[in-house]
Amino acid sequence: MDAERRIADLEAQIAAKDARIAEQDARIAEQDARIAELEKKLAALIEERGRNSSNSNLPPSSDSPTARAEKKARKQAAKGKKRKRGGQPGHRGTRRELLPPEQVDDVVDLFPQHCEHCAAALPETRDACPVRFQLTELPAFEPHTTEYRRHCVRCPRCRRETTAPHDTARIPVSPFGPRLMSVVGLLTGVYHLSRRKTAQLLSDLMGVTLSLGAVSAIEARVSESVKAPTQEALQRVLRDKVKHTDGTTWYQSGIALTLWVLASSVATVFKVLANGQMETLKPLFGRRRGVLVSDRATALKFWAMERRQICWAHLLRKFIKHGDRDGPGGTFGRELLDFTALIFDYWHRYRDKSITRDVLAQLMAPVREQFEATLERAATSGAKHVAGSCADILEHRAALWTFVDEPHVEPTNNHAERELRAFVLWRKTCYGTQSERGNRFAERLMTVAHTARKQNNNVLEFLTECCVAYVDGGEPPSLFAPAA
Repeated sequence: MDAERRIADLEAQIAAKDARIAEQDARIAEQDARIAELEKKLAALIEERGRNSSNSNLPPSSDSPTARAEKKARKQAAKGKKRKRGGQPGHRGTRRELLPPEQVDDVVDLFPQHCEHCAAALPETRDACPVRFQLTELPAFEPHTTEYRRHCVRCPRCRRETTAPHDTARIPVSPFGPRLMSVVGLLTGVYHLSRRKTAQLLSDLMGVTLSLGAVSAIEARVSESVKAPTQEALQRVLRDKVKHTDGTTWYQSGIALTLWVLASSVATVFKVLANGQMETLKPLFGRRRGVLVSDRATALKFWAMERRQICWAHLLRKFIKHGDRDGPGGTFGRELLDFTALIFDYWHRYRDKSITRDVLAQLMAPVREQFEATLERAATSGAKHVAGSCADILEHRAALWTFVDEPHVEPTNNHAERELRAFVLWRKTCYGTQSERGNRFAERLMTVAHTARKQNNNVLEFLTECCVAYVDGGEPPSLFAPAA
Protein backbone atom coordinates (compact mmCIF):
# COMPACT_ATOMS: atom_id res chain seq x y z
CA MET A 1 0.00 0.00 0.00
CA ASP A 2 2.89 2.40 0.76
CA ALA A 3 4.33 1.75 -2.68
CA GLU A 4 1.01 2.42 -4.38
CA ARG A 5 0.56 5.61 -2.37
CA ARG A 6 4.09 6.66 -3.28
CA ILE A 7 3.44 5.99 -6.96
CA ALA A 8 0.20 8.00 -6.82
CA ASP A 9 2.01 10.94 -5.19
CA LEU A 10 4.72 10.85 -7.82
CA GLU A 11 2.17 10.70 -10.61
CA ALA A 12 0.37 13.67 -9.06
CA GLN A 13 3.65 15.60 -8.86
CA ILE A 14 4.45 14.72 -12.48
CA ALA A 15 0.98 15.85 -13.57
CA ALA A 16 1.42 19.14 -11.69
CA LYS A 17 4.82 19.67 -13.31
CA ASP A 18 3.35 18.88 -16.72
CA ALA A 19 0.61 21.43 -16.08
CA ARG A 20 3.18 24.04 -15.08
CA ILE A 21 5.27 23.22 -18.16
CA ALA A 22 2.22 23.51 -20.38
CA GLU A 23 1.37 26.83 -18.75
CA GLN A 24 4.93 28.06 -19.29
CA ASP A 25 4.83 26.90 -22.90
CA ALA A 26 1.58 28.81 -23.43
CA ARG A 27 3.11 31.93 -21.90
CA ILE A 28 6.22 31.55 -24.04
CA ALA A 29 4.10 31.10 -27.16
CA GLU A 30 2.07 34.16 -26.21
CA GLN A 31 5.24 36.16 -25.60
CA ASP A 32 6.72 34.98 -28.91
CA ALA A 33 3.56 36.10 -30.71
CA ARG A 34 3.71 39.41 -28.86
CA ILE A 35 7.39 39.88 -29.75
CA ALA A 36 6.67 39.08 -33.40
CA GLU A 37 3.84 41.61 -33.43
CA LEU A 38 6.03 44.28 -31.81
CA GLU A 39 8.86 43.56 -34.25
CA LYS A 40 6.40 43.95 -37.11
CA LYS A 41 5.19 47.27 -35.71
CA LEU A 42 8.77 48.41 -35.11
CA ALA A 43 9.73 47.57 -38.70
CA ALA A 44 6.69 49.48 -39.96
CA LEU A 45 7.57 52.50 -37.79
CA ILE A 46 11.20 52.44 -38.94
CA GLU A 47 10.05 52.25 -42.55
CA GLU A 48 7.54 55.05 -42.02
CA ARG A 49 10.17 57.21 -40.33
CA GLY A 50 12.51 56.64 -43.28
CA ARG A 51 9.98 57.85 -45.84
CA ASN A 52 10.87 61.05 -47.68
CA SER A 53 10.42 62.61 -51.09
CA SER A 54 13.12 60.42 -52.65
CA ASN A 55 11.58 57.03 -51.77
CA SER A 56 7.85 57.77 -51.61
CA ASN A 57 5.16 60.04 -53.01
CA LEU A 58 5.67 62.59 -50.24
CA PRO A 59 6.34 66.14 -51.51
CA PRO A 60 9.82 67.66 -50.99
CA SER A 61 8.31 70.16 -48.54
CA SER A 62 7.61 67.28 -46.12
CA ASP A 63 11.31 66.34 -45.82
CA SER A 64 12.96 66.97 -42.49
CA PRO A 65 16.04 69.24 -42.30
CA THR A 66 18.18 66.13 -41.81
CA ALA A 67 16.77 64.45 -44.92
CA ARG A 68 17.32 67.61 -46.94
CA ALA A 69 20.92 67.87 -45.78
CA GLU A 70 21.54 64.20 -46.63
CA LYS A 71 19.98 64.66 -50.07
CA LYS A 72 22.18 67.69 -50.72
CA ALA A 73 25.28 65.81 -49.54
CA ARG A 74 24.50 62.91 -51.89
CA LYS A 75 24.19 65.27 -54.85
CA GLN A 76 27.48 66.94 -53.99
CA ALA A 77 29.19 63.57 -53.59
CA ALA A 78 27.84 62.46 -56.97
CA LYS A 79 29.36 65.56 -58.58
CA GLY A 80 32.67 64.87 -56.91
CA LYS A 81 33.19 68.33 -55.44
CA LYS A 82 31.38 70.88 -53.34
CA ARG A 83 29.79 73.61 -55.41
CA LYS A 84 30.17 77.16 -54.21
CA ARG A 85 27.17 79.38 -53.80
CA GLY A 86 26.28 81.83 -56.54
CA GLY A 87 27.08 81.84 -60.24
CA GLN A 88 29.47 79.16 -61.43
CA PRO A 89 32.47 79.66 -63.75
CA GLY A 90 31.30 79.84 -67.34
CA HIS A 91 27.73 80.69 -66.37
CA ARG A 92 26.07 83.21 -68.66
CA GLY A 93 25.01 86.14 -66.55
CA THR A 94 21.54 87.60 -66.78
CA ARG A 95 20.65 91.27 -66.69
CA ARG A 96 17.61 93.42 -67.18
CA GLU A 97 16.91 93.95 -70.87
CA LEU A 98 16.10 97.46 -72.05
CA LEU A 99 12.67 98.09 -73.51
CA PRO A 100 12.54 98.98 -77.21
CA PRO A 101 12.20 102.73 -77.95
CA GLU A 102 8.56 102.40 -79.03
CA GLN A 103 7.64 101.18 -75.53
CA VAL A 104 9.31 104.10 -73.75
CA ASP A 105 6.93 106.82 -72.48
CA ASP A 106 9.36 109.70 -71.87
CA VAL A 107 12.87 110.38 -73.14
CA VAL A 108 15.40 112.66 -71.46
CA ASP A 109 18.33 113.55 -73.75
CA LEU A 110 21.63 114.42 -72.11
CA PHE A 111 24.40 116.12 -74.11
CA PRO A 112 27.99 116.87 -73.11
CA GLN A 113 28.64 120.60 -72.60
CA HIS A 114 32.37 120.74 -73.34
CA CYS A 115 34.93 118.69 -75.21
CA GLU A 116 36.91 116.57 -72.78
CA HIS A 117 40.05 117.20 -74.85
CA CYS A 118 40.08 120.94 -75.62
CA ALA A 119 37.16 122.19 -73.46
CA ALA A 120 35.43 123.74 -76.48
CA ALA A 121 31.64 124.11 -76.36
CA LEU A 122 29.81 121.24 -78.09
CA PRO A 123 26.56 121.41 -80.08
CA GLU A 124 23.60 119.24 -79.07
CA THR A 125 23.99 116.64 -81.79
CA ARG A 126 21.97 113.44 -81.42
CA ASP A 127 23.93 110.20 -81.32
CA ALA A 128 22.58 107.29 -83.37
CA CYS A 129 23.60 104.83 -80.61
CA PRO A 130 23.52 106.66 -77.28
CA VAL A 131 24.24 105.03 -73.93
CA ARG A 132 20.79 104.19 -72.58
CA PHE A 133 19.48 103.90 -69.03
CA GLN A 134 15.84 103.31 -68.18
CA LEU A 135 13.88 104.07 -65.02
CA THR A 136 10.57 102.30 -64.54
CA GLU A 137 8.07 103.71 -62.09
CA LEU A 138 4.47 102.97 -61.22
CA PRO A 139 1.95 105.80 -61.47
CA ALA A 140 -0.24 106.62 -58.52
CA PHE A 141 -3.32 104.40 -58.66
CA GLU A 142 -6.57 106.31 -58.49
CA PRO A 143 -9.88 104.54 -58.95
CA HIS A 144 -12.22 105.93 -61.57
CA THR A 145 -15.83 106.10 -60.37
CA THR A 146 -18.77 106.84 -62.64
CA GLU A 147 -22.01 107.96 -61.03
CA TYR A 148 -25.37 107.43 -62.74
CA ARG A 149 -28.00 109.95 -61.61
CA ARG A 150 -31.70 109.40 -62.22
CA HIS A 151 -33.18 112.88 -62.00
CA CYS A 152 -36.71 113.68 -60.90
CA VAL A 153 -38.28 116.46 -63.01
CA ARG A 154 -41.56 118.29 -62.30
CA CYS A 155 -43.84 118.82 -65.27
CA PRO A 156 -44.47 122.56 -65.84
CA ARG A 157 -47.95 121.77 -67.10
CA CYS A 158 -49.47 119.31 -64.57
CA ARG A 159 -46.85 119.70 -61.83
CA ARG A 160 -46.41 115.90 -61.68
CA GLU A 161 -42.88 114.75 -60.75
CA THR A 162 -41.33 112.06 -62.95
CA THR A 163 -38.12 110.14 -62.19
CA ALA A 164 -35.89 108.89 -65.00
CA PRO A 165 -36.42 105.13 -65.45
CA HIS A 166 -33.76 102.61 -64.47
CA ASP A 167 -32.18 101.97 -67.87
CA THR A 168 -30.50 98.56 -67.60
CA ALA A 169 -28.81 99.15 -70.95
CA ARG A 170 -26.87 102.07 -69.51
CA ILE A 171 -26.76 101.48 -65.75
CA PRO A 172 -24.59 98.42 -64.92
CA VAL A 173 -25.86 95.65 -62.68
CA SER A 174 -22.71 95.53 -60.57
CA PRO A 175 -21.13 98.55 -58.88
CA PHE A 176 -17.70 97.21 -59.89
CA GLY A 177 -16.21 97.44 -63.37
CA PRO A 178 -14.76 94.53 -65.41
CA ARG A 179 -11.11 95.33 -64.71
CA LEU A 180 -11.68 95.67 -60.98
CA MET A 181 -13.57 92.38 -61.02
CA SER A 182 -10.68 90.77 -62.91
CA VAL A 183 -8.11 92.06 -60.43
CA VAL A 184 -10.11 90.61 -57.53
CA GLY A 185 -10.41 87.26 -59.31
CA LEU A 186 -6.70 87.30 -60.09
CA LEU A 187 -5.70 88.02 -56.48
CA THR A 188 -7.95 85.44 -54.83
CA GLY A 189 -8.21 82.74 -57.52
CA VAL A 190 -4.72 82.83 -59.05
CA TYR A 191 -2.39 84.35 -56.46
CA HIS A 192 -4.41 82.81 -53.61
CA LEU A 193 -4.71 85.81 -51.35
CA SER A 194 -7.46 85.60 -48.76
CA ARG A 195 -10.50 87.81 -49.25
CA ARG A 196 -9.48 89.94 -46.29
CA LYS A 197 -5.95 90.47 -47.62
CA THR A 198 -7.35 91.18 -51.08
CA ALA A 199 -9.57 93.91 -49.68
CA GLN A 200 -6.63 95.34 -47.73
CA LEU A 201 -4.35 95.29 -50.79
CA LEU A 202 -6.92 97.06 -52.98
CA SER A 203 -7.40 99.68 -50.28
CA ASP A 204 -3.67 100.27 -49.75
CA LEU A 205 -2.61 100.10 -53.40
CA MET A 206 -5.54 101.52 -55.33
CA GLY A 207 -7.72 103.28 -52.79
CA VAL A 208 -10.67 100.96 -53.51
CA THR A 209 -12.82 100.00 -50.54
CA LEU A 210 -14.46 96.55 -50.69
CA SER A 211 -16.20 94.49 -48.05
CA LEU A 212 -15.62 90.76 -47.71
CA GLY A 213 -19.13 90.15 -49.03
CA ALA A 214 -18.39 92.28 -52.09
CA VAL A 215 -15.23 90.27 -52.77
CA SER A 216 -17.26 87.05 -52.59
CA ALA A 217 -19.92 88.45 -54.96
CA ILE A 218 -17.21 89.52 -57.43
CA GLU A 219 -15.72 86.02 -57.33
CA ALA A 220 -19.11 84.57 -58.31
CA ARG A 221 -19.38 86.90 -61.32
CA VAL A 222 -15.81 86.24 -62.46
CA SER A 223 -16.42 82.50 -62.15
CA GLU A 224 -19.47 82.71 -64.40
CA SER A 225 -17.58 84.87 -66.92
CA VAL A 226 -14.91 82.17 -67.48
CA LYS A 227 -17.25 79.18 -67.51
CA ALA A 228 -17.23 78.84 -71.31
CA PRO A 229 -13.41 79.23 -71.71
CA THR A 230 -12.94 76.55 -69.07
CA GLN A 231 -15.11 74.13 -71.04
CA GLU A 232 -13.15 75.06 -74.16
CA ALA A 233 -9.88 74.21 -72.41
CA LEU A 234 -11.25 70.82 -71.32
CA GLN A 235 -12.31 69.92 -74.85
CA ARG A 236 -8.90 70.98 -76.15
CA VAL A 237 -7.04 68.79 -73.65
CA LEU A 238 -9.25 65.79 -74.43
CA ARG A 239 -8.43 66.15 -78.14
CA ASP A 240 -4.66 66.32 -77.59
CA LYS A 241 -2.60 63.25 -78.43
CA VAL A 242 -0.69 63.23 -75.13
CA LYS A 243 -2.16 64.28 -71.78
CA HIS A 244 -0.98 64.05 -68.18
CA THR A 245 -3.19 63.50 -65.15
CA ASP A 246 -2.85 63.36 -61.39
CA GLY A 247 -5.04 63.78 -58.34
CA THR A 248 -4.86 64.97 -54.76
CA THR A 249 -7.13 65.66 -51.82
CA TRP A 250 -9.32 68.77 -51.64
CA TYR A 251 -11.60 69.86 -48.81
CA GLN A 252 -15.00 71.50 -48.81
CA SER A 253 -16.09 72.58 -45.32
CA GLY A 254 -13.76 69.94 -43.88
CA ILE A 255 -15.16 67.13 -46.06
CA ALA A 256 -12.54 65.33 -48.15
CA LEU A 257 -13.06 65.59 -51.92
CA THR A 258 -10.62 64.95 -54.74
CA LEU A 259 -8.94 67.38 -57.13
CA TRP A 260 -7.78 66.16 -60.55
CA VAL A 261 -5.71 67.83 -63.21
CA LEU A 262 -5.65 67.12 -66.94
CA ALA A 263 -2.71 68.80 -68.65
CA SER A 264 -1.24 68.85 -72.13
CA SER A 265 1.33 71.04 -73.82
CA VAL A 266 -1.30 73.70 -74.67
CA ALA A 267 -3.83 73.64 -71.83
CA THR A 268 -4.39 72.65 -68.20
CA VAL A 269 -7.75 71.83 -66.64
CA PHE A 270 -8.56 71.38 -62.94
CA LYS A 271 -11.68 69.68 -61.63
CA VAL A 272 -12.95 69.15 -58.08
CA LEU A 273 -14.85 65.85 -57.85
CA ALA A 274 -16.76 64.05 -55.12
CA ASN A 275 -14.19 61.23 -55.00
CA GLY A 276 -11.43 59.59 -57.00
CA GLN A 277 -13.29 56.41 -57.90
CA MET A 278 -13.32 55.03 -61.42
CA GLU A 279 -16.98 55.73 -62.11
CA THR A 280 -16.54 59.35 -61.00
CA LEU A 281 -13.48 59.91 -63.19
CA LYS A 282 -14.76 58.35 -66.41
CA PRO A 283 -17.00 61.28 -67.49
CA LEU A 284 -14.12 63.72 -67.00
CA PHE A 285 -11.91 61.91 -69.53
CA GLY A 286 -14.49 61.82 -72.32
CA ARG A 287 -13.88 59.43 -75.23
CA ARG A 288 -10.36 58.55 -74.02
CA ARG A 289 -8.28 59.58 -77.02
CA GLY A 290 -4.49 59.61 -77.20
CA VAL A 291 -1.89 58.59 -74.61
CA LEU A 292 -2.48 59.18 -70.90
CA VAL A 293 0.57 59.69 -68.65
CA SER A 294 -0.14 58.95 -65.00
CA ASP A 295 0.82 56.91 -61.97
CA ARG A 296 -0.53 53.41 -61.30
CA ALA A 297 -3.81 54.63 -59.78
CA THR A 298 -6.41 51.85 -59.81
CA ALA A 299 -9.14 54.33 -60.74
CA LEU A 300 -7.49 54.89 -64.15
CA LYS A 301 -7.74 51.28 -65.30
CA PHE A 302 -10.61 52.21 -67.59
CA TRP A 303 -7.99 53.65 -69.98
CA ALA A 304 -6.49 51.04 -72.32
CA MET A 305 -3.12 49.97 -70.90
CA GLU A 306 -1.53 50.07 -74.36
CA ARG A 307 -2.38 53.80 -74.55
CA ARG A 308 -0.95 54.73 -71.17
CA GLN A 309 2.47 55.68 -69.85
CA ILE A 310 3.28 54.88 -66.24
CA CYS A 311 5.38 57.48 -64.43
CA TRP A 312 8.95 56.25 -64.02
CA ALA A 313 9.64 58.86 -61.36
CA HIS A 314 7.13 57.03 -59.13
CA LEU A 315 8.84 53.72 -59.95
CA LEU A 316 12.22 55.25 -59.13
CA ARG A 317 11.05 56.25 -55.66
CA LYS A 318 9.49 52.82 -55.16
CA PHE A 319 12.74 51.06 -56.08
CA ILE A 320 14.74 53.33 -53.76
CA LYS A 321 12.39 52.29 -50.97
CA HIS A 322 12.82 48.60 -51.83
CA GLY A 323 16.59 49.01 -52.09
CA ASP A 324 16.73 50.23 -48.47
CA ARG A 325 15.31 46.90 -47.26
CA ASP A 326 17.32 43.94 -46.03
CA GLY A 327 17.43 40.50 -47.58
CA PRO A 328 16.27 39.45 -51.06
CA GLY A 329 13.81 42.34 -51.29
CA GLY A 330 16.63 44.86 -50.97
CA THR A 331 18.69 42.99 -53.58
CA PHE A 332 15.83 43.14 -56.07
CA GLY A 333 15.23 46.80 -55.27
CA ARG A 334 18.84 47.78 -55.92
CA GLU A 335 18.94 45.77 -59.13
CA LEU A 336 15.77 47.45 -60.42
CA LEU A 337 17.16 50.80 -59.34
CA ASP A 338 20.25 50.26 -61.52
CA PHE A 339 18.06 49.53 -64.54
CA THR A 340 15.99 52.65 -63.86
CA ALA A 341 19.10 54.84 -63.67
CA LEU A 342 20.20 53.47 -67.04
CA ILE A 343 16.77 54.15 -68.54
CA PHE A 344 16.85 57.76 -67.37
CA ASP A 345 20.40 58.16 -68.68
CA TYR A 346 19.31 57.07 -72.16
CA TRP A 347 16.25 59.30 -72.03
CA HIS A 348 18.27 62.36 -71.00
CA ARG A 349 20.70 61.71 -73.84
CA TYR A 350 17.77 61.59 -76.26
CA ARG A 351 16.19 64.71 -74.79
CA ASP A 352 19.51 66.56 -75.12
CA LYS A 353 19.62 65.41 -78.79
CA SER A 354 22.78 63.41 -78.21
CA ILE A 355 21.08 60.37 -79.75
CA THR A 356 18.16 59.88 -82.13
CA ARG A 357 14.87 58.12 -81.38
CA ASP A 358 16.00 55.06 -83.35
CA VAL A 359 19.15 54.83 -81.24
CA LEU A 360 17.06 55.26 -78.11
CA ALA A 361 14.87 52.31 -79.11
CA GLN A 362 17.94 50.18 -79.81
CA LEU A 363 19.52 51.01 -76.44
CA MET A 364 16.26 50.38 -74.57
CA ALA A 365 15.58 46.97 -76.10
CA PRO A 366 17.99 44.89 -73.96
CA VAL A 367 17.30 46.99 -70.85
CA ARG A 368 13.58 46.43 -71.34
CA GLU A 369 14.02 42.66 -71.55
CA GLN A 370 16.30 42.42 -68.51
CA PHE A 371 14.16 44.79 -66.44
CA GLU A 372 11.00 42.77 -67.02
CA ALA A 373 12.84 39.53 -66.28
CA THR A 374 13.99 40.98 -62.95
CA LEU A 375 10.45 42.06 -62.17
CA GLU A 376 9.18 38.54 -62.83
CA ARG A 377 11.82 36.99 -60.55
CA ALA A 378 10.99 39.49 -57.81
CA ALA A 379 7.24 38.91 -58.18
CA THR A 380 7.65 35.14 -57.67
CA SER A 381 10.30 35.39 -54.94
CA GLY A 382 7.87 35.84 -52.07
CA ALA A 383 9.95 38.77 -50.72
CA LYS A 384 7.79 40.71 -48.29
CA HIS A 385 6.37 43.96 -49.68
CA VAL A 386 8.56 43.69 -52.80
CA ALA A 387 6.92 40.70 -54.52
CA GLY A 388 3.44 42.23 -54.50
CA SER A 389 4.72 45.61 -55.68
CA CYS A 390 6.59 44.05 -58.61
CA ALA A 391 3.57 41.95 -59.52
CA ASP A 392 1.49 45.13 -59.69
CA ILE A 393 4.08 46.79 -61.93
CA LEU A 394 3.97 43.77 -64.24
CA GLU A 395 0.22 44.28 -64.58
CA HIS A 396 1.15 47.64 -66.16
CA ARG A 397 3.79 46.08 -68.43
CA ALA A 398 2.14 47.44 -71.59
CA ALA A 399 2.31 50.98 -70.20
CA LEU A 400 5.97 50.99 -69.20
CA TRP A 401 7.58 51.68 -72.56
CA THR A 402 5.13 53.91 -74.43
CA PHE A 403 7.62 56.78 -74.26
CA VAL A 404 10.03 54.70 -76.36
CA ASP A 405 7.46 53.82 -79.03
CA GLU A 406 5.45 57.06 -79.18
CA PRO A 407 6.89 60.53 -79.93
CA HIS A 408 6.11 63.46 -77.60
CA VAL A 409 5.48 61.08 -74.67
CA GLU A 410 7.68 61.56 -71.60
CA PRO A 411 8.58 58.77 -69.14
CA THR A 412 7.46 60.79 -66.12
CA ASN A 413 4.30 62.54 -64.98
CA ASN A 414 6.21 65.55 -63.70
CA HIS A 415 4.19 67.91 -65.88
CA ALA A 416 0.91 67.10 -64.10
CA GLU A 417 2.58 67.17 -60.68
CA ARG A 418 4.06 70.62 -61.34
CA GLU A 419 0.68 71.92 -62.49
CA LEU A 420 -0.99 70.46 -59.41
CA ARG A 421 1.55 71.84 -56.96
CA ALA A 422 0.07 75.36 -57.00
CA PHE A 423 -3.29 73.94 -55.96
CA VAL A 424 -1.66 71.85 -53.20
CA LEU A 425 0.03 74.94 -51.76
CA TRP A 426 -3.30 76.78 -51.92
CA ARG A 427 -4.96 73.96 -49.99
CA LYS A 428 -2.33 74.16 -47.28
CA THR A 429 -2.99 77.85 -46.70
CA CYS A 430 -6.78 78.04 -47.07
CA TYR A 431 -7.77 74.45 -46.11
CA GLY A 432 -10.05 74.14 -49.14
CA THR A 433 -13.36 75.84 -49.86
CA GLN A 434 -16.66 76.28 -48.07
CA SER A 435 -19.18 75.69 -50.87
CA GLU A 436 -19.78 74.20 -54.30
CA ARG A 437 -19.57 77.71 -55.75
CA GLY A 438 -16.12 78.06 -54.21
CA ASN A 439 -15.01 74.82 -55.88
CA ARG A 440 -16.13 76.05 -59.28
CA PHE A 441 -14.38 79.40 -58.76
CA ALA A 442 -11.12 77.73 -57.75
CA GLU A 443 -11.00 75.20 -60.58
CA ARG A 444 -12.08 77.68 -63.26
CA LEU A 445 -9.68 80.48 -62.31
CA MET A 446 -6.73 78.11 -62.06
CA THR A 447 -7.66 76.51 -65.38
CA VAL A 448 -7.78 79.90 -67.11
CA ALA A 449 -4.51 81.07 -65.52
CA HIS A 450 -2.47 77.97 -66.37
CA THR A 451 -3.86 77.68 -69.88
CA ALA A 452 -3.48 81.38 -70.69
CA ARG A 453 0.16 81.26 -69.64
CA LYS A 454 0.77 78.26 -71.88
CA GLN A 455 -0.71 80.33 -74.70
CA ASN A 456 1.49 83.33 -73.78
CA ASN A 457 -1.60 85.41 -73.00
CA ASN A 458 -1.79 87.95 -70.20
CA VAL A 459 -4.05 86.48 -67.51
CA LEU A 460 -5.41 89.83 -66.30
CA GLU A 461 -6.22 91.02 -69.81
CA PHE A 462 -7.99 87.78 -70.62
CA LEU A 463 -10.03 87.91 -67.42
CA THR A 464 -10.96 91.52 -68.20
CA GLU A 465 -12.17 90.53 -71.67
CA CYS A 466 -14.27 87.75 -70.13
CA CYS A 467 -15.80 90.13 -67.59
CA VAL A 468 -16.58 92.71 -70.28
CA ALA A 469 -18.36 90.03 -72.32
CA TYR A 470 -20.23 88.86 -69.23
CA VAL A 471 -21.39 92.38 -68.36
CA ASP A 472 -22.38 93.19 -71.96
CA GLY A 473 -24.02 89.81 -72.56
CA GLY A 474 -21.61 88.94 -75.40
CA GLU A 475 -19.53 85.91 -76.28
CA PRO A 476 -16.43 85.38 -74.13
CA PRO A 477 -13.02 85.32 -75.82
CA SER A 478 -11.20 82.12 -76.69
CA LEU A 479 -8.27 80.93 -74.62
CA PHE A 480 -6.58 79.75 -77.80
CA ALA A 481 -6.82 82.91 -79.84
CA PRO A 482 -3.39 84.40 -80.63
CA ALA A 483 -2.25 87.06 -78.20
CA ALA A 484 -2.59 90.63 -79.38
